[in-house]
Amino acid sequence: MKQAAYRAALDTACALLRNNLAAFTENFQSSNSEHNFYLPSENVEWTTGFCTGEYWLAWEHTRDDAFEQAALTQVNSFLHRIENGIDVDHHDMGFLYVPSCVAAYKLTGNETAQKAALLAADRLCTRFQEKGQFLQAWGTLGAKDNYRLIIDCLLNLPLLYWASEVTGQPRYREIALAHTATSMANLVRPDHSTYHTFFFDSETGAPLRGSTQQGYRDGSAWARGQAWGVYGMALAYFYTGNTKCIELFREVTDYFLSRLPEDYIPYWDLTFVDGDEPRDSSAAAIAACGMLAMVPYLEKTEADKYRAAAEKLADALISHCAVTDPAVSNGLLLHGVYAKNSPYNPIPADRGVDECNTWGDYFYMELLTRLTADWQMYW
Repeated sequence: MKQAAYRAALDTACALLRNNLAAFTENFQSSNSEHNFYLPSENVEWTTGFCTGEYWLAWEHTRDDAFEQAALTQVNSFLHRIENGIDVDHHDMGFLYVPSCVAAYKLTGNETAQKAALLAADRLCTRFQEKGQFLQAWGTLGAKDNYRLIIDCLLNLPLLYWASEVTGQPRYREIALAHTATSMANLVRPDHSTYHTFFFDSETGAPLRGSTQQGYRDGSAWARGQAWGVYGMALAYFYTGNTKCIELFREVTDYFLSRLPEDYIPYWDLTFVDGDEPRDSSAAAIAACGMLAMVPYLEKTEADKYRAAAEKLADALISHCAVTDPAVSNGLLLHGVYAKNSPYNPIPADRGVDECNTWGDYFYMELLTRLTADWQMYW
């Protein structure tokens, strides 16, 4: 019965996407909706790869050639973007180029996609800091006020592992391994919550302090960040085989699950477990994908536990957040949060609060795909 429900939800998502192709092929979706509707955007910001990734997932599910053609059109845009250095001075090359171009290469062997993704991997490598052994997230390279990594970057590393495999060059993998080790050593607190960002001394590389950019406060667990930690540790184990990754996966995942409200849709920061604060459906989708990614590598009892949790998250998303009517939204997953201001973080104003967002839509589709198919992941 559950398989049928998940397949039906995926069918609905694909039908909604099919309606969007005219508006969002030459253009991309904006990062978040406004009043539940995405506006068209050029290929900028860190989120456009998820639009293309949705089309690849839809093509895998439906084999509708229209999705493949739309995705390949967008692949060309990604080559133009990286060749011309358009909004690429940050670490999010994986978010941009894995679900778009790495996926395209894995699925179709498209050479334009391979070229674009390898150029993006090269660009990402330029952000590696020898002092501290990490990929600097944002800002001028080496700048003291931005000499930090962020937990999100665990999802950018598969681009480097892929590049090393395709080219045979070990440097990509070596950088990914170093960043993983630094992240594992510094991002998880003793209570198993996670820091969003972590600073290092720009002169010595010594660890300094954890902080938040988008969570409620430095000492809280930003929900999406904790979810990146869940998926990121699963991917780290997949690529390294380091059993420490399984231990950290258990810790960050159990913390995430322990902070869920009754309806299983997390608040935007896990410091909240009830009340009127906004929810973040995207965090639920990301974390559930991470749990399913780890399931094949766990003993049966533990695997069953995390699969059941992922299914419960999927059920909650379908019941409370999934778009079923294009008159309501041109997105797929309602009740997400891009960025929420608090008295303790530097976000100047709310953005995309209680809206759809592109990564939430993508990971919702990936979650349904994982639950209905033997999926070969793009990451």
